[in-house]
Amino acid sequence: MNSRLVNVVKSGLIATAAMTMLMLVAPMMGMPKMPIGNMLANFMQLPAAIGWFMHFMIGVVLAGGYIFFFRSVLSGNALIKGMLFSLIPFFMAQLVVMPMMGAGLFSSHTPAPLLMVMGSLMGHLVFGVVLGWAAKDSMETVAA
Repeated sequence: MNSRLVNVVKSGLIATAAMTMLMLVAPMMGMPKMPIGNMLANFMQLPAAIGWFMHFMIGVVLAGGYIFFFRSVLSGNALIKGMLFSLIPFFMAQLVVMPMMGAGLFSSHTPAPLLMVMGSLMGHLVFGVVLGWAAKDSMETVAA
């Protein structure tokens, strides 16, 4: 069980780092800024560093959900399973988190709602693909 938790943390951090890198370069691709760590911090009136820490911890919790509950019930190879799983946090972000932060359903209260939704979808899909890839090794570790 201990090695499985290590794999959850490792996979979650790697996948969240990949998603974060995409978010940081998004403006260079014509997408709006998506500083989710700053958004979390502002919403909770905390320093930005805490918001970014929370962003990464959310990624680790999502990795745990994927590895312990969803991976075994989804069909496809590891990358497809990760992508399918990533639709859950994408829809949660658009239906719960964004409205809670004042951005509206599917980012409707932002200056560029369609671009924000597309950026969010791309980021979550990257998270899912990388999570599927990174967590793939944890199956062999647990089975060994």
